[in-house]
Amino acid sequence: MKTIICERPDSLYMTETEAPAFVPGEALVRIRRIGICGTDMHAYRGNQPFFEYPRILGHELSGVVEQVGDNANGLKAGDQVAIIPYLACGSCIACRGGKTNCCMSMQVLGVHRDGGMRELISVPTTHLIRTEGLTLDQSAVVEPLAIGAHAVRRSELKRGEFALVIGAGPIGLGVMAFARDRGARVIAMDVHNDRLDFCRSWAGAEYTINALEQPLEKLAEITGGEFPTVVFDATGNVRSMTDAFGYVAHGGKLIFVGLVRADIAFNDPEFHKREMTLMGSRNATPEDFDTVLAAVRSGAVDVERYITHRAPFDQMLEHFQTWLKPESRVIKALVEL
Repeated sequence: MKTIICERPDSLYMTETEAPAFVPGEALVRIRRIGICGTDMHAYRGNQPFFEYPRILGHELSGVVEQVGDNANGLKAGDQVAIIPYLACGSCIACRGGKTNCCMSMQVLGVHRDGGMRELISVPTTHLIRTEGLTLDQSAVVEPLAIGAHAVRRSELKRGEFALVIGAGPIGLGVMAFARDRGARVIAMDVHNDRLDFCRSWAGAEYTINALEQPLEKLAEITGGEFPTVVFDATGNVRSMTDAFGYVAHGGKLIFVGLVRADIAFNDPEFHKREMTLMGSRNATPEDFDTVLAAVRSGAVDVERYITHRAPFDQMLEHFQTWLKPESRVIKALVEL
């Protein structure tokens, strides 16, 4: 079967590999759509934590069940599915507490183990979601949207609160959409004005701020000098994540949704005087996937506009280099098989 492998930083190639064998308790899924995300791009550039080479990338996946045995979910051959790529141990302290998204032995497809940039993949049946009524495109982007839904749920954001979302990439946009759905007053921050326009039209952001143009002053103006009670940083950028400490209201929360391979430093007196809560938000849980499925089915999330670029699997390598460039204006790129 055709497979794309990231051999080392700055090296992607297509090759032929053996198709996986059927394993009881798992299903063979023929991959039909692959979403390209920041994790894939960071892995390609060599700055993705929790990563070893060579690796088959790809964890935003939809496809069709090709072979499956008896299973509790009633899955059968021919079912269209989305894949939950987070394989948890089920027994550690996090898993016992229902936090499978931050399992001590977490194995994420496309990161810790080989992912879905191939024609067939074997996945535990517990990690497949039947997506009848959705398109293959919609099914493939459930996972990145679930990351945003998880961050918003973790923040306990309330109606009427100011929520600042820094970073207007696909994850940040998902955070904005679900924050808006909770009734928050969403402020979008990015360094690209075209992205900020998209935040208004797609995610329903009430306010937009260019991070290069006096962001503190503009945040103070919008919030009456009190600043946002909840700040999400979805950039994965050290400078942005450090600056974010200065954007949080007294008594507020800062949630790091993006991940960076670096240390983050902050001023302790400023942190303490705000009695700020700093939170990490990692992956998503089945509950978050359910939230996204309901939002997509209701039309609250417009997947058609969220996906801005696409390419056939055979042509992905030549398109991937272009998608890395900011001037390509990619929101979400999708690979079709």
